[in-house]
Amino acid sequence: MGEITKNVWPEMKTLVFATGNVNKVKEVQLLLPEGFLIQGLADIGCMEELPETHYTIEANSLEKAQYVHEKYGVNCFAEDTGLEVEALDGEPGVDTAFYSGTRDANKNMQLLLLNMRNATDRSARFKTVFTLFVNGVYHQFVGIVTGKIAEKQIGDKGFGYDPIFVPDGADITFGEMEPTQKKHFSHRAKAFNLMTAFLTTNFENSN
Repeated sequence: MGEITKNVWPEMKTLVFATGNVNKVKEVQLLLPEGFLIQGLADIGCMEELPETHYTIEANSLEKAQYVHEKYGVNCFAEDTGLEVEALDGEPGVDTAFYSGTRDANKNMQLLLLNMRNATDRSARFKTVFTLFVNGVYHQFVGIVTGKIAEKQIGDKGFGYDPIFVPDGADITFGEMEPTQKKHFSHRAKAFNLMTAFLTTNFENSN
């Protein structure tokens, strides 16, 4: 990690979001301040699976961002998110996306609910870490939302584990929330807002 000093960007600040998940791109686009433009991996010709070889969310987020920054020479950011369930000793954690051995969200949720069938403590939290790489320097931003695991899947909005997660302060799952409602609770929104605040503080337009 290092310190980013005041720099001048072009009129439109362009960052590559190092993810192939179009749902995540859509979610953060709702949070963008004026003057920022996000590109996806396809926009820079990156079609390969990004590496995630570490055992913490922070390390995997850093690894993905560093890979794209160094291989493609672009200013970029990556994120890694984990669902940590108290009754399962923090699982699925770094294995959140592949909990069932696949990326199938329904299979992941079904396995999680099965593993919690006898649990009395249903508390859980989502943790997101954004890693920003600009001009060879990186900085990380963390967003956490606490809540509980629902007894069953409810709602067809959002993605991932949204239909079984009820954030504290709400009585419905993320899967029942409209995007504008979800962003008031979202772990991803919290981390992304910290990152954009950092960018707008440390960078200015050229005109």
